Amino acid sequence: MEESAIPSLLIVQLCTSLHIAVKDHSVCLTFSNLKFQSAKAKMWSLQNLLFILCITLRCVTSAVGVIDVTGYVGREVNVSCSYNEGYESYEKYLCKNDCGSDDVLITTSNSSKNKYRIHDDKTARIFTTTITDLQSTDAGKYWCGVSRTGNDIYTKVELKLVSDSCCDTVTKVQSYEGHSESLSCQYESQYQNSLKYICRGNRPSTCLQQALITSDNKQNGRFRLDDDKVSGTFTVNISSLTRNDSGSYLCGVHRNSDLDVFSAVELKVEEWYCVKSTKINGTAGHPLTLQCPYPPQYRHNSKFLCKGDHRNNCTKMAVSQRRFTLQDNATSSSFMIKITALEAGDAGTYWCGTDSQWRVGNYTKIELSVFLQHTSTVTPGTTVGTRIPDAALYVVYTAPVCAAANVCSSNCL
Repeated sequence: MEESAIPSLLIVQLCTSLHIAVKDHSVCLTFSNLKFQSAKAKMWSLQNLLFILCITLRCVTSAVGVIDVTGYVGREVNVSCSYNEGYESYEKYLCKNDCGSDDVLITTSNSSKNKYRIHDDKTARIFTTTITDLQSTDAGKYWCGVSRTGNDIYTKVELKLVSDSCCDTVTKVQSYEGHSESLSCQYESQYQNSLKYICRGNRPSTCLQQALITSDNKQNGRFRLDDDKVSGTFTVNISSLTRNDSGSYLCGVHRNSDLDVFSAVELKVEEWYCVKSTKINGTAGHPLTLQCPYPPQYRHNSKFLCKGDHRNNCTKMAVSQRRFTLQDNATSSSFMIKITALEAGDAGTYWCGTDSQWRVGNYTKIELSVFLQHTSTVTPGTTVGTRIPDAALYVVYTAPVCAAANVCSSNCL
């Protein structure tokens, strides 16, 4: 009788077409080596072989898709796999590579081993393996396995690792103590309805847990979050800034099926200081000129003069009226305030500049003391001094009291 073998290629193609994922392909190879003794027997046996093969493969291994998991180096990740009803009491495990006997990492019969923990939620029919202290060598192929008589059930897992830091591009923002500042965070249109949040630092893995504010709670103390879904930008406003607010921030957009998306902001809060602080002496009844320099690019801005011990309670002076007149000199990038006749009540602290927003570099602080002829001195603090001779009828410009920010805060609050 003529013997014939079913071509190995046919069996392999059949296994492939059925999307069978097995850790041992010997089943296909065993069937491919079967021999038959007649054409009739060959046809009958091939039909039965296909039937047996289909029945047998139901007891071998099935893998529905691939579970993609991404984790952060140095942190931990959860690998969750579901299983069908009826397998609640079966042992589950996680293995790596080809899932040989030496590749099994942990089983539900020993729920904690080395850097692995496993938990089986039998109600939800999901078992979860936690891998801690992730290293680059942990990346790769894994299998979620369910033990049973015959061949186990497997689900393939691909684990990818990324660095727990962010980001290649950082937006830098500078502000000053006491001011409010907005940090803008852009996102893609598909995340319009996703949770937005911001945290300090540059570690994505813990950002959501340490969020300063989220889009679910748009106001939290000094922080307010506004989401403009049309422009794809959410903004976090921080009020009453202090030096301690300086540092790195991460804007986060939450994704349920993958790692969150982040952008980075670096905020620098500087001490609110004056560029120039001047002390001036004048004599009651005599004229006096106050000079206020300003940045050349602000020559077209409105000029102002106000009086008050603190910039926050500074009352604007009416210039070009009565005794005060303003004269601008764009060539020298400065303007002058001329006082026709000083009065004792003119003594005090003045602020002049071209920027009502009080940005650094656009104003000058002037402390004016008024001398009374042959009597006493009226200073900003109304301190009574000694008698001044007639020869003292002059204006004195003292050296700036602050050369750097760190020595100026007591004078420019």
